[in-house]
Amino acid sequence: MKKRSRKGRIEDIALQRIERLFELAEADARENKMKGRSRRSDRYVQLARKIGMRYRVQIPHQLKMRICNGCYAFLVPGENARIRLRGDYITTTCLRCGKQMRRPYKGLGE
Repeated sequence: MKKRSRKGRIEDIALQRIERLFELAEADARENKMKGRSRRSDRYVQLARKIGMRYRVQIPHQLKMRICNGCYAFLVPGENARIRLRGDYITTTCLRCGKQMRRPYKGLGE
């Protein structure tokens, strides 16, 4: 059995914490759905980004799509994000800052 390096273990722990923070942000967004935008879920995203930068760990792609590239808010479709299908890509618009983010169809299902 190969022994993991210290750096590898630290990166694993950082990734686990990032994933846990996104779970908490999702739960908080669901809980406060009727009350409007949640500042706590935005704070969880901010902490996850800090952990990623400090330990040089990339946030997984599926989670990164839930963050606004302009204001770094946690995006909840229908609450603070609008999702539209346009040609060959999906457009996500943050309703807080107006930033539009695009991603292609092809890379999602393959």
